[in-house]
Amino acid sequence: MTATTENAIKIERQPSSERLQELGVSSWPVWEKEASEFPWTYEERETCYLLAGEVIVTPDGGEPVQIQKGDLVTFPQGMSCTWNIVKDVRKHYNFG
Repeated sequence: MTATTENAIKIERQPSSERLQELGVSSWPVWEKEASEFPWTYEERETCYLLAGEVIVTPDGGEPVQIQKGDLVTFPQGMSCTWNIVKDVRKHYNFG
């Protein structure tokens, strides 16, 4: 049996500039979205780094997770959730 921990949202609060450089975050595309709420399903794993904003992501059947400026976040492939953007978001993102 596989562990369900792989289905969890992983958050690194305020990662070091070395960590961000190691991942190549500054070369990732940028996505922006105004305050809103919408459902989302991750077709593949996504890693993102919030440059601005605040979001509450609630996995279907799970507990809400707060994400804010300076967080490096990994969303698992196949996860369905609801995004509630509290403050306009600007983030770098990378799939796979």
